[in-house]
Amino acid sequence: MDAAKKIRVLLSAYQCGEGMGSVSQIGWEWYSRLSAACTVTLLTHIRNRPALSQAGAPLEGSDIIYIDTEWFAGPLYRFAAWCFPHSEHPKFLIASLDFFVYDWLAVRQSRRRIRSGAVFDIVHAVTPVSPLAATGLHRLGLPVVLGPWNGGLASPSTFPDIMKAESKWLYPIRNIGRLFDGLVGSTRHAALIFTATQATLAAIPAPYRSRCRHLLENGVNLDWFAATPYPPAATDDKPLQVVFVGRLLPFKGVGMLLAALKALTFPVQLTIVGEGPERVHLERLTSELGLDGNVRFTGNLPLKDIAPIMCQAHVFCLPSVRESGGAVLLEAMAVARPVIAVDFGGPAEIVDAAVGVKLPATGKADVINGLIAALTDVREQPQRWQARGEEGRRRVESHYSWAAKITAAIGHYHTLLGTHS
Repeated sequence: MDAAKKIRVLLSAYQCGEGMGSVSQIGWEWYSRLSAACTVTLLTHIRNRPALSQAGAPLEGSDIIYIDTEWFAGPLYRFAAWCFPHSEHPKFLIASLDFFVYDWLAVRQSRRRIRSGAVFDIVHAVTPVSPLAATGLHRLGLPVVLGPWNGGLASPSTFPDIMKAESKWLYPIRNIGRLFDGLVGSTRHAALIFTATQATLAAIPAPYRSRCRHLLENGVNLDWFAATPYPPAATDDKPLQVVFVGRLLPFKGVGMLLAALKALTFPVQLTIVGEGPERVHLERLTSELGLDGNVRFTGNLPLKDIAPIMCQAHVFCLPSVRESGGAVLLEAMAVARPVIAVDFGGPAEIVDAAVGVKLPATGKADVINGLIAALTDVREQPQRWQARGEEGRRRVESHYSWAAKITAAIGHYHTLLGTHS
């Protein structure tokens, strides 16, 4: 292929849409940014059509193939919601079985396009971001890139009550994905697999790990998350400002953060951005702890509105005990705010002493005590924490921006195709 010619990418993004949630945003970032540098045909679910149309899709020089599985996905989701009305993760696992129907139809429609004269150089499946998303797109006879994937994370044994609330017993349903992968040959036939974490890499069968390259599934839009000056130091008249952003679910650990706030002996203000089945419980707990004046619940906010709230913080806190990724940590780092997270999963690979503090993943009491110590240190050593925020911004610019990710991916495309960028 002529190196000066745009690479023709068949991009499969089951979830794809601006402002539709974290994974859908990932799909949108890949589609919108790749379209500026490559000739892209997007495969995506028909439920994404309204959001994509509102965002101006199909973008110039691109095409979209919509896959309709609503006849299967709708009843499946209603069944999952009926079985697990208060637990998001098992509901998600069951509803995700719709992907395999989507993928089967995506292969069929892609073959029709190719028979009609469409030409593609490479196939890239970007969402779902889980290794369970076994795809049959290799049947098209083209080089297939998978990921970035993020998965394979074990459940911590040191937080049994939290994981019980997340229906840990249902996690073996993931084995269905491994079964499909074995039958379909997704990993076996991939030309390249992007893996986000060490846990993901370890979950790839050993014979195929040489095809893996490290690339986080999350990225940051630096236009939305711009660095801002650190706020004035907290005093007795100016509360320490703490921010949490995320779905309100048991494993996110917000209850432990509230318990830590109760133990502090200085003024503190916590802003909780997000929605979920735990909100009622957390609001009740806030009142029981006498923290109504110290905690603000905003509910869900558009991604563009989250950055200004992060900028008000002295520190961003994500006490999640089972976090595969950690996109919100990268976003907080992008606005030059230091971060606090639990030393487990994705956050353990993002956070170090240069950008924040990792709390021991050894139980609720240790996390709460770690939060108390870290938040106290933020108040007593503001310059140290300001410097951590500044280092976080530098790292995001170098490694975690969407521009950097897309540039890296296109470089891998050229390597696979034997061309030069």
